[in-house]
Amino acid sequence: METKQAIISFAQGEKVKGGLIWCTQCVQMAQNLPPAEQAGAVKVIQGLVAMIANEVGLARRASQDPVWSEVDKVLRTAGVMVDSGVLEEATYHFTQTLSQVNRISQKAMTHLVDNGMWG
Repeated sequence: METKQAIISFAQGEKVKGGLIWCTQCVQMAQNLPPAEQAGAVKVIQGLVAMIANEVGLARRASQDPVWSEVDKVLRTAGVMVDSGVLEEATYHFTQTLSQVNRISQKAMTHLVDNGMWG
């Protein structure tokens, strides 16, 4: 991993992780809403997923790290679950995506530390 790639992956990874945590929390809240209100919550979640997908795409293009393609794939699956109204399944896929992004951030952080660019 190159230093530039590590910086981009770490920065984008932290941003994406925050978004995924928000999505997971929104999904959990939406599951407890009455059906009429749940439809509005799903629209909000769809918007969040789209914004996160844009950040993942930016990370993939800017860092040139192919691992971001795998993140995109799992995130799209979560989006399909949200679109289909299967919110409990979306939570699983958001968690899988979060785990992948966390590995990217850890790898980037390790590179930065090993090269004296962090702490």
